[in-house]
Amino acid sequence: MDFEQDEDHDALRKGVRELIARYDDAYWSACDAEHRFPTEFYQTLADGGWLGVAIPEEYGGAGLGITEAALLLQEVASSGAAMNGCSAIHLTLFGMNPLVKHGSLELRQELLPRVVSGDLHVSFAVTEPDAGTDTSRITTRARRDGDGYVVDGRKVWITKAQQAEYLLLLTRTTPLEDCAKRTDGMTLFMAPMDRSAIDVREIPKMGRNAVNSNELFIDGLRVPEACRIGEEGQGFRYLLDGLNPERILLAHESVGIGRCAVDRAVTYAKQRVVFDRPIGQNQGIAFPLAEATMRLDAAELVARKAAWLYDRGRPCAREANSAKYLAADAAFFAADRAVQTHGGFGYAVEYHVERYFREARLMRIAPISQEMVLNYVSEHVLGLPRSY
Repeated sequence: MDFEQDEDHDALRKGVRELIARYDDAYWSACDAEHRFPTEFYQTLADGGWLGVAIPEEYGGAGLGITEAALLLQEVASSGAAMNGCSAIHLTLFGMNPLVKHGSLELRQELLPRVVSGDLHVSFAVTEPDAGTDTSRITTRARRDGDGYVVDGRKVWITKAQQAEYLLLLTRTTPLEDCAKRTDGMTLFMAPMDRSAIDVREIPKMGRNAVNSNELFIDGLRVPEACRIGEEGQGFRYLLDGLNPERILLAHESVGIGRCAVDRAVTYAKQRVVFDRPIGQNQGIAFPLAEATMRLDAAELVARKAAWLYDRGRPCAREANSAKYLAADAAFFAADRAVQTHGGFGYAVEYHVERYFREARLMRIAPISQEMVLNYVSEHVLGLPRSY
């Protein structure tokens, strides 16, 4: 990796920062409180061409890499938008990777320009209530029917399903018991969101309320064969082109939340005077914020390495998982210390750090829990026996 200053990256970050400066903490607090999708913010980024940063140029995108997408999302998070801002757009940035790499030319030509323009919302529909992180256990079934498929099943924690026109939908086309490998027999579709066959129910939750999370009940959804991504039965392999970038992007988003939380805490610690001195003069306040900064610095380096490896086509699963784990913990530590620095006011909505805290907590669960990252490193990095 080259640690020299990159002028293009500096320009990207500055451009994003200036573009979204109008969307301040008050805007995000209102969106969160009202459970309102940040349509204005989303359209501003679409109009600026930022949604297509990682989409190939032939489809109207910028043709840049996951590194540039990650820097974009880190800027969004650190602006105070946190996960309400990032979740509004990050599926557009990483979720299209399986389609870009494995979808048919016709499907790419039809959908990717609309993704770039902001005209098309897509949801990532993988997780199921009875499978959780054990993706091999999904039971949503796609069966052949004429020139297409009929899909039945359930999905849960599906982001932006209220807005989505298509689902990147993982199904089983061969029962698990008939497969040589647990990850065989799964097929990936870019499925139309036919609401006559899909019942969408929003899940009330602790935070990130500007962007909805949903449970889907799928009953007789007809999906044309032309909407299949790649070969039947190879869906899990294609999905991996979305999962590692997802971890990399989420790591950068976590770092952004942590940076924002520390910045707010430092500002408050300089201004708040107790016992005739600013509270930031006390080591009990200063040292935890210094530690939070160092933790974020370390996590950011691993995240940047993971993006660098992915963009060069090199194996990056170890780094992507490590980055997700370290950044999520660093962000949560930073947000927690920001609340503590504010004392009782940290619990008040008007100071915003409680929102950062709620959204930073999410990162230790999604898109994969910290425990599952440890499982991966134990087995695939250290070579220890599989524990699950």
